[in-house]
Amino acid sequence: MPKKEKAPISCDWKMRSTTSRGKKAHIKNKSKLCKHRGNFTWQGIKTEKYKPEAGNWAAIVRRVIIGNYGESAKFHLRYFEIAPGGQSSFEKHRHEHVVVVIRGNGKVFLNKKHHKLSFLDIVYISPNTPHQLLNPFNEPFGFLCAVPAKRDRPIAL
Repeated sequence: MPKKEKAPISCDWKMRSTTSRGKKAHIKNKSKLCKHRGNFTWQGIKTEKYKPEAGNWAAIVRRVIIGNYGESAKFHLRYFEIAPGGQSSFEKHRHEHVVVVIRGNGKVFLNKKHHKLSFLDIVYISPNTPHQLLNPFNEPFGFLCAVPAKRDRPIAL
C-alpha cells in the first residue's frame, strides 16, 4: 500500500464557525505558510474593503495576513495598498501600530507634518496620535501594518 503524503502547510485552510448541528466549532490554532503569489497577494488571503463604512478615505484595500484565521497571536498583521491619489482615514486611536513600506512610495501625516516614505521605511504610530497615509505618486503604495489583536475603534478626525 503506497504511503499517504501529508498535505503541505498553507493558508488555504477552511474555517468553520459552526458544526453541521449548529453548535459553535472550536477554531484550531495551527501553524501555516502563506505563499506569496506575486503582485502583493498571498495564497488564501482575501482582498477586503479598507473599512465597511464610508469615510475620509479613498482607493485603499486591505489583506489580513494574520488575525482572521484562529491564530492566538497578540497582534494582527495586515497589508494595505493605496492606489495613486488615494489615502487612509485621518484618525487617531488608543492603540499603537507599526507600518513597514514594502511597495512604492507614499506619505504619512504624523506630528502635524507630511513625511515621504520609501521601501523598508518604518513608522511607529504611538497611541492617540492623529495620522493618515497617502499616495500622491503614480505607482501603488503598499505597506504591512502590525496592530494589537485587541484594539479600540479609530476616531475619525
